[in-house]
Amino acid sequence: MPCPYLEYRDTSADQSFDEARAFCTVVEEFVQPMRADICNDRYALDHESHCEIYRAHAEGEE
Repeated sequence: MPCPYLEYRDTSADQSFDEARAFCTVVEEFVQPMRADICNDRYALDHESHCEIYRAHAEGEE
């Protein structure tokens, strides 16, 4: 199951994109494709184990 904090957006505040880009709602910024691979649990990666942003946010919510 993908990270619940990942969204795909085709616009930013001042520009639009031809294709939607990965956006992390925790840090409120667009993320690199490799980070999106982690968020989507691709290539044997797991966002709960491999993403420091997710882990820090989850720890702060407990």
